[in-house]
Amino acid sequence: MFDLGFAELLIIGVVALIVVGPKDLPGMFRTVGQFTGKARKMARDFQRAMNDAAEESGVGDVTKGLKAAANPAKFGLDAVKDAAKEATSWQPPEPAEDSTLSEDRAEAAAKIQAATAAKATERLQAEAAAAEEGAQATDEAPAQATQDPAKSDPA
Repeated sequence: MFDLGFAELLIIGVVALIVVGPKDLPGMFRTVGQFTGKARKMARDFQRAMNDAAEESGVGDVTKGLKAAANPAKFGLDAVKDAAKEATSWQPPEPAEDSTLSEDRAEAAAKIQAATAAKATERLQAEAAAAEEGAQATDEAPAQATQDPAKSDPA
């Protein structure tokens, strides 16, 4: 309740000794102690009554839920656990028996497949042509290197 350290209590004791006097000081401390005890008892009884009233009205459950939601560590773990449960229990939807594509979508799918096949064929032909050119270039290079260097040097 009050944040009193040893130094503050010592100052209060010295002032009380001077003001009250050494004769009446023990009686005063006893009275202050009894008053403090009664105040603590009243506060404890009030808190207990409030807790009992909250439990009867169901506010205690709401309070626990709010405290759990306000706890970021627990809230995060709960969300992760829920996501893991959802991910492990997920099943892909089964296709319906009449899951044929509409005519428009079937045409679009056919066009896409035809275009993809044409591009793949073009790419393979281009790679083959590049490989042939690379092979011809490597065949011509050794033939030029084997020529007599004296014939090719005009000096």
